[in-house]
Amino acid sequence: MNHLNRQTYALPDDLVAAVRASLRAWYESGNVHRLWARDATLWTGTDEGGWLGWLGIIEDRRESETYLRAIAEEVGPARFTHALLLGMGGSSLCPEVVAGTFGRQAGYPELYVLDSTDPAHVKGIEQRVDLADTLFIVSSKSGTTLEPNMFTQYFYDRVGQVVGADKAGSRFIAITDPDSTLQQLAERLGFRRVFHGLPSIGGRYSALSTFGLVPTAIMGVDALALLDRAAEMARACASCVPIEENPGVTLGTILGILAARGRDKVTIVASPDIRRFGAWLEQLLAESTGKTGRGLIPVDREALGPPDLYGADRLFVYLRMVSGPDRSQDAALDALERAGQPVVRISLTDPYDLGAELFRWEIATAVAGSILGVNPFDQPDVEASKVAARTLTAVYEQTGSLPPEAPFLQERGIALFSDQRNAAALTEAAGRDRSLVGYLRAHLNRLQSSNYFAILAYIEMNDAHEDVLGLLRHAVRDAKRTATCVGFGPRYLHSTGQTYKGGPNTGVFLQITCDDAIDLPVPGQRFSFGMVKAAQARGDFQVLTERHRRALRVHLGSDVEAGLATLHTAFQQALRR
Repeated sequence: MNHLNRQTYALPDDLVAAVRASLRAWYESGNVHRLWARDATLWTGTDEGGWLGWLGIIEDRRESETYLRAIAEEVGPARFTHALLLGMGGSSLCPEVVAGTFGRQAGYPELYVLDSTDPAHVKGIEQRVDLADTLFIVSSKSGTTLEPNMFTQYFYDRVGQVVGADKAGSRFIAITDPDSTLQQLAERLGFRRVFHGLPSIGGRYSALSTFGLVPTAIMGVDALALLDRAAEMARACASCVPIEENPGVTLGTILGILAARGRDKVTIVASPDIRRFGAWLEQLLAESTGKTGRGLIPVDREALGPPDLYGADRLFVYLRMVSGPDRSQDAALDALERAGQPVVRISLTDPYDLGAELFRWEIATAVAGSILGVNPFDQPDVEASKVAARTLTAVYEQTGSLPPEAPFLQERGIALFSDQRNAAALTEAAGRDRSLVGYLRAHLNRLQSSNYFAILAYIEMNDAHEDVLGLLRHAVRDAKRTATCVGFGPRYLHSTGQTYKGGPNTGVFLQITCDDAIDLPVPGQRFSFGMVKAAQARGDFQVLTERHRRALRVHLGSDVEAGLATLHTAFQQALRR
């Protein structure tokens, strides 16, 4: 069966001409060969050549088969009922996509993913698994990432209480780069296994390495089948393939050329069976390209509407599962294409085609990064947020509290915060109506043509909360005709947070925080999960404002549901005026 080249695109004539001209230039310059030769000058000429290990997927298959068989021998006889992956960003998103797409496999553990420091979310995950019969997968390239270390400390302690401290290590495995601090911890605590990543593969490009394949195999999904589909795509993207037939290079050229011409809101539409793929793709695009004032703004999980809701800043990408398409999506994309919106269509025959898509999009993102003139393998603004959060955490450890802060408005149980510059601008725009509705209206009125609106929610990540945030985002989309994004913190810090801070300064941000009704201590530490989440939110907001982003923070208090209901009502009133 042919799993390749089911990619079509419909673009306005001027964009078709620009894409073809770029492809010709790439052919004449031998750029595809330079990519496969790992030539850093294809991008910024710094360290890019050291981060292209993911190109060796075909050569690495035999080694992959060896460790995947080892997993079967290691995990199969143990008969774990659950597996819980503890990780963030590139270490967690691909396993989450696979688990959400394939579901539980008979005879294998059910996989859950923890990538949030929200204490209610951590406790909720704990309550869904049997601690005595759960395999914990600690996934971190460096072993120094704060969140996985906190998760490990918490669950190692909890498992020890259930099965005994001497047996706790047998319930843990690690996926990490060689000689990392995580490997050292695993050896000290007696983890049952350590799987090594390849240092030349960055986190968000690691889906087809141990970081994605080991959890896939543990949950009983055929990881080699995914790898084989990816290898087919790798051959289709080789330098010997005519450039106009190269699916990854063509897609990357479309992304880069359209972004350079203002169509940088990559709106992801996926069939219901593969809808979770958007979360992985969101990270790849945003963290790879959003820097030095340029980049792609991925828009995931935004419901499709009629053509008149969209401006000239969109590119629609439709990942369509042939075996289970959504006819309403088909109709909506057809209408958008007839209206002149650019649409890329990619067809998948079955869920294992996700393996091909993982590689197609890695190539496409590298190509788009070259066209945009950025290094697609670093994440400077993600690091800035981490530094700010660590600084606040250090203050807490020294003083027992975070630095004091004062809202500029308190009303109906909600408090508003911002930096001096944003608060002054909002106060002036609100005029005499210095109420919650007045300030929200002033903030939403900052949206201009080709801007986007992003909700950054540091609350428990669950379906009910996402539904309410969906009402907010779509109300803004419909009223302002602007692209909208929703991210749960701190999860999005390792994903779209890079482009929000380092990409085009076209975002208007609404951060949502709360007081945690419950909190959880981190064993061996003075801080708690709730304190770290608060520090991450404040550090994130600090970096946004340092980058001169238009940002407002809404604090809901401890009754999150009531606060969200109040916020929803205020949004409706603000948008109606």
